[in-house]
This record gives sequence, structure tokens and C-alpha cells, in this order.
Amino acid sequence: MSLEQHLVLFAREPRLGKGKRRLARELGDVAAWRFHRLTTARLLRRLAGDPRWRTWLAVTPDSAVNRPGRLWRAPVSVMPQGQGDLGDRLARAANTLPKGPMVVIGADVPDIRPRHVARAFDRLGRDDAVLGPADDGGYWLIGLKRRPVVRAPFDGVRWGGPHALADTAANLENAGLRVGYLETLSDVDTAADLRAHMWR
Repeated sequence: MSLEQHLVLFAREPRLGKGKRRLARELGDVAAWRFHRLTTARLLRRLAGDPRWRTWLAVTPDSAVNRPGRLWRAPVSVMPQGQGDLGDRLARAANTLPKGPMVVIGADVPDIRPRHVARAFDRLGRDDAVLGPADDGGYWLIGLKRRPVVRAPFDGVRWGGPHALADTAANLENAGLRVGYLETLSDVDTAADLRAHMWR
């Protein structure tokens, strides 16, 4: 019997003045809020309900779990991200989800399609982990087979800069795990990123 596959969308509750601060500094709080809200909703509509995986929405702040809204109407299971940096929160998801391979994506990559998620799970049939590189040195997706258990894959990762992908890959490879890679996609952090996305 095959294990259930888990897709986890990491997202901040869309509240004016919270989240996407670099984008907000350039375009204003309303534009940043609108981008985040619409992109999260579109990703959920596009990916949730796919019978090939169970979709989870990991939200921050944790209290957002108790405030169902339009975003939560998709067929998803809602869970809190918990405290700590991104590595702490990713590790928590990896350690608390039911058994089965896990793929995590962020809510600021508008180009993610079901084929990307399916390809990640397919890679986890051959590899222990999979990474989707972003063009800024980070990554838009990480997938873990979770067998064997990965010890501290996010320790020492320099988040928010050009080293996150290399740091995470080194942790995984140093643990003796096979790492596969997907295509490079762009996340949206700045006004230039958003303009580039709109013109694609």
C-alpha cells in the first residue's frame, strides 16, 4: 500500500500591512496585500483538490487557523506553522505531518502548476529529496521522502539571501541523501519581480 502524498502551501494570513514587506515598500501596503491574497487563492484553486495528493495550508500567525476565510474554502487541511525561522517551521511540518512524502511550496511563486508538484513527487520516487531552485539563490519548492528521517536539514541555512539553496542542498547531501532538482522558477519579492511576472 502506497503512502499518501502531502502538498504543503506555506502562507501568511493576508492582512494589510503584514507580509511582503519589500514589495510593500515599493508599491504600498494595498498592492502587496492584493498580490499575496490573490496569488495564495489562485494557487489553492489550482492545486488543492487534486486527487494525487492531500493539500495542507500551513499558516502564520498560528491564530489564523481559527479564522477561516475565503482562502480556507478550498479543500485543504489547515495547520499552524509554529514559531521560529523558516527552517524551524519547515522542520516542524516535516516532523508532524502523517507518513508519506512531503512537498512544500511558498505562496509567492505565481507560476506553480500541478505538473510541477507532480514532477516533484515523481522525483521523490527516485531521490530522497527534491529542490526547485529560484533565480535569486533560494528555492520555491522542497520535497522530502521522509524515509529515512532527515536530521536537521535546515540547520545553519542562510535564509532570505543567495545561499539558501546551496546551504540546504549541502545539508541533505552531507546526510547521505540523493537530491534531485526541478526547473528554476521566480518568486515575487520586489516591484521588478512583479513586473517581470506580469509580462511573461
